[in-house]
Amino acid sequence: MKIINPATEDVLAEVELADLAETDRAVERARKAFPAWREVAPGDRARLLRRFADLVDRHGEELARLELDNAGHTIGNARWEAGNVRDVLHFYAGAPERNHGKQIPVPGGVDITFAEPLGVVGVIVPWNFPMVITMWGAAPALAAGNTVIVKPAEWTPLTALRLAELALEAGLPEGVLQVLPGAGEVAGARLVEHPDVNKIVFTGSTEVGKQIAARAAETVKRLTLEMGGKSANIVFADADLEKAAASAPSAVFDNSGQDCCARSRILVERSVYDEFLQRLCAAVANVTVGDPLDPRTTMGPLISAEHRERVASFVSGVPTFQGSCPAGKGFWFPPTVLTHESLDERSFTEEIFGPVVSVVPFEDEAEAVRIANNTRYGLSGSIWTRDVGRALRTARAVEAGNLSVNSHSSVRYWTPFGGFKESGLGRELGPDALAAFTETKNVFIAH
Repeated sequence: MKIINPATEDVLAEVELADLAETDRAVERARKAFPAWREVAPGDRARLLRRFADLVDRHGEELARLELDNAGHTIGNARWEAGNVRDVLHFYAGAPERNHGKQIPVPGGVDITFAEPLGVVGVIVPWNFPMVITMWGAAPALAAGNTVIVKPAEWTPLTALRLAELALEAGLPEGVLQVLPGAGEVAGARLVEHPDVNKIVFTGSTEVGKQIAARAAETVKRLTLEMGGKSANIVFADADLEKAAASAPSAVFDNSGQDCCARSRILVERSVYDEFLQRLCAAVANVTVGDPLDPRTTMGPLISAEHRERVASFVSGVPTFQGSCPAGKGFWFPPTVLTHESLDERSFTEEIFGPVVSVVPFEDEAEAVRIANNTRYGLSGSIWTRDVGRALRTARAVEAGNLSVNSHSSVRYWTPFGGFKESGLGRELGPDALAAFTETKNVFIAH
């Protein structure tokens, strides 16, 4: 597989993709490494994860440059992502010594529970945030005592491969964390169906997630699915319009819109719709698309020519506003603002996964909630209002797993992350993620 820099179209590397036989060998290695890894004392496992985190910190700039070259991320984003990998490892390094069970009062004896590791965990990673999503799955799984096989996206394997090398350097035993580049239809599918893989963590499209869920059902495999989104950014008339409009571009154009949390539908109360739209277009005009290495760049390229063609298919006719982007080599697409005559238009209902945002008016709170919920997705969203009661009512009414009031933050490693409806199954991150990588065992001891 030729690995391409999406900003220059240069070949960065050639990576051999694993076939079925190599996938089976990786599972066998993970299965053999599991008994010893689960028996590592909690304090020792914590120290190994901290050592891993410290190595990531020392190699942070190297990892950031790899992500920039491989995925087209801006240098500011890539540095933040390397720091997030470090922080997630440190956070879950505190988990092995806090993986507590319970003592439950019962008659006739003592009842206790244990949080037992599952075994082999397969983490299937997308191409939009390769480095951080690798660690969101791997870190809590390792902390709980599981062995992990990461299957990165075909286009973006480089940071995952480097992280596996750093894990070995930190002292994690062979077979505990493996990275297996391969095609989704080959290596990914084999991990899903393999009887010795106990859990799959998948981040990607809803369509593929459904296929994985169907295949995993054959072995009753545990699942965490984080899938698509078409999130709403709801702006009420009493909001700080200047701040809401100025921040809206980053909420949808960050990572060139290749983000399942992108607030790609902006719903604006009709009385301030025209003013907001004018402010939004002015803010979009200030989005700088260009060289990811330039600190002034706020948006880089799309991941591939194929994906750029897909994004372009959603923009027909003349957009309400469109920014600029470089010409020549690279998979560039300008930040684009659409308005709609009908809410049934494809660009308003389907996940575009690119720098395209739709703006529509609403009459009142009830209509805003109705429009926001009229989607099969339910991942994230934002609510802008100065009325605390309205903020709480709307937050409770919107069917999404991660909401922000007067901001656009969705993902913090110390809070749970996941979706409603067809946006996902289960939760990642936060203090409860450890439970997604363990089974509860109940033991009764008679007096």
